[in-house]
Amino acid sequence: METRVVGSYRFILDFSQPIYEQLVQQFRQMLAKGEIELGSKLPSVRDFAVQMKINPSTVVRTYQELERDGLCEKRRGQGTFITSSASQVSELRKEMAEGALGSFVRTLQILGVTREEAQKMIAEVDWK
Repeated sequence: METRVVGSYRFILDFSQPIYEQLVQQFRQMLAKGEIELGSKLPSVRDFAVQMKINPSTVVRTYQELERDGLCEKRRGQGTFITSSASQVSELRKEMAEGALGSFVRTLQILGVTREEAQKMIAEVDWK
């Protein structure tokens, strides 16, 4: 695991996994947590690649995935920008939370925890 920083973005990379997938996931998490300003400009592909010490095609693929998901957009002659749609980010946050919750519930089911037991455990969690 290695931490790399590009501007205000901090990434933790595991070189045993595809880098672009990690970058997409970490961008998604930063957006969902409100750590990236809506409508902000992303670094150019070249600058991002140089600062991250990765192949520019990895950055291109990352930006393409984010664009496909509606989380960023290319503007001809201006660069690539994070979406300015708060509803798009809200939907992303909801999807991520539902995915995490689904995984959590499946694990509890495997362990034989009842709904009532799970609800009691959740009520007792410190949400700091």
